[in-house]
Amino acid sequence: MSPFRTHMRATLTLGLPLIGGQLAQISIGLTDTIMVGWYGVPELAAVALGASYFHIVLVVGLGFALAVMPMVAAAVANDDKTQVRRVTRMGLWIAVLFSLATLPVFWFSGPLLLALGQEPQVAVDTQSYLRIAGGAIGFAVMFLVLRSHLSALEHTKVVLWSTLAGVAMNVALNWVLIFGNLGAPELGLQGAAIASLGTNAVMMIIIAVYAARARGVAEYDLFARLWRPDWEAFGQVFRLGWPIALTLLSEGGLFIATMIMMGWIGTLELAAHGVALQIVSVTFMVHVGLSSAATVRAGHAWGRSDVSALRHVAIAALTLSAIMVALTIVLFLALPEPLMSVFVDPADPLRPQIIAIGSGLLAVATLFQLADAAQIMALGLLRGVQDTRLPMLYAVFSYWLIGIPCSYLFGFLLGMGGVGIWLGLVVGLAFAGALMMARFWRGPARLTNPA
Repeated sequence: MSPFRTHMRATLTLGLPLIGGQLAQISIGLTDTIMVGWYGVPELAAVALGASYFHIVLVVGLGFALAVMPMVAAAVANDDKTQVRRVTRMGLWIAVLFSLATLPVFWFSGPLLLALGQEPQVAVDTQSYLRIAGGAIGFAVMFLVLRSHLSALEHTKVVLWSTLAGVAMNVALNWVLIFGNLGAPELGLQGAAIASLGTNAVMMIIIAVYAARARGVAEYDLFARLWRPDWEAFGQVFRLGWPIALTLLSEGGLFIATMIMMGWIGTLELAAHGVALQIVSVTFMVHVGLSSAATVRAGHAWGRSDVSALRHVAIAALTLSAIMVALTIVLFLALPEPLMSVFVDPADPLRPQIIAIGSGLLAVATLFQLADAAQIMALGLLRGVQDTRLPMLYAVFSYWLIGIPCSYLFGFLLGMGGVGIWLGLVVGLAFAGALMMARFWRGPARLTNPA
């Protein structure tokens, strides 16, 4: 079998459970959006804004969790079990400290949203949601650290199954708590927040039990003497993780800025934006899963100083991502209205307007997917070779100095509205993708001499 086919098969074997896990995880927010959308449009706008707010905080913690993945992969390639345990433990320490530091950001979210120009009732409703849902941040980041640990050890099926269990639990709790079924009080968006909190806690517990006891991973003795600090390993994870965190924050900030700009236009546009973004996020999770698989396989090749394998890993992962982009473009152009209609109550009088606005956004998302896939795949490969600082600068430049000004220019100064705001997203992501791909293929000397 040719090296290309070998690496394609290996990437798919590792990547499919990760893709499934990513799709399942995004389904938690997706079910919140769908079920709250059936409850009411004002609540839908608040949960869409709250979910984006939660996500922008979560991605910072995700940066430190992602740092664990290439470090564990390289340690596995060198058969260094002690280093595997050290970096994962300190990743969990960082997760706990991060969650404690960010809880006030959720509790006082209302005044911040008002300062950013959101409508008063939307800000009040969003704060009500986040004061409960924000408590899930610690469980969510610890889950992500353990997911990185197990992914680097190529134990990915548990990631999928634990997340699927979370989706089922979230749907059931939403049905009970949002609408007041089975004798429970009707809590609306607060019910969705309680469901998300409980779901994240259960998912973290499931994956932690697996990491502690499952054959092939229990030997790392991950939780023994967890309370003891290891400041050297803490520093290693932090130094690799903070540029990843800021890169993700730059991208997340781009999306939250566009959410805010959509709120300036109106509640209908904000609701349609939230729904369209959920749809795009579902397909994007395939690229995120492939990117994580590329990080692990690039990390193994990097740990062995095998440049030929590193390049084959990259070509295989990028080919698979390109196939998904082509399929997504066909889906968004052929079925925009059916995709949008899933999220809005058929009896809602505002349904036709939301679907019409969202369908236009999905047309722009055909370009959006291509640009976003390029940048996330390049980031995954660069993380695999533990190159995170220059990509961070590329991200800040592309998203904030190119993307956001273009969104404002197209959306407001040129009068293109929501479609213009999304076109600005495309421009920023395309710049990031081009710069990061060039960095991987032509950039650091380490790609030709990793020693």
